[in-house]
Amino acid sequence: MANGFVASLARPGGNITGLSNLGRELSGKRLELLKEIVPRLSRVAVLGTSTSPGNAQNLKEMELAAGVLAVKLQYLDVLAPKDIETAFGAARKGRAEAILVLDSSVFGPQRTQIVGLAVKSRLPAIYHRSGFVEAGGLMSYGVSFTDMDRRAATYVDKILKGAKPADLPVEQPTKFEFIINLKAAKQIGLTIPPNVLARADKLIK
Repeated sequence: MANGFVASLARPGGNITGLSNLGRELSGKRLELLKEIVPRLSRVAVLGTSTSPGNAQNLKEMELAAGVLAVKLQYLDVLAPKDIETAFGAARKGRAEAILVLDSSVFGPQRTQIVGLAVKSRLPAIYHRSGFVEAGGLMSYGVSFTDMDRRAATYVDKILKGAKPADLPVEQPTKFEFIINLKAAKQIGLTIPPNVLARADKLIK
């Protein structure tokens, strides 16, 4: 809705409906999780792509959370794969103590490189999708895309049977995933607090 694609969640209007991934709302939560595993955290490098939809809203949400958590954010704009290594260099130069990676079409195909650079830099990192953690990243928190894909299929079915997108409310996610890679934590010499481990939906060993 913040991007202007629909009039409201309840009645989207026009010819668009679907499911929201709450990207903006979850950005602050990811920052909170970083603070929980690194209690003295004071500087976080944020990797994003300024041209991605919702990027500005994500940053606003994180700035609010950062104020509460007394954390300083260093935003690094990554517009193409060639900018990734440069961004990590800037994070190290800026004395970042952790990395937060926003949703971007640039990052998905480069997840192995991003995860590798985070480990090499010995920086705790949190991602928006589980694929990064499965590729060796430290942790991810976000909606369950498996569940969203299943629910999206029911919308396709309704539309094929004659329902109008304008009359189908944009649904909010109901399932979330918090995944931690213990092997990645060991690689960077990080001990995850037991209370955080207990909340994880999945632990990769």
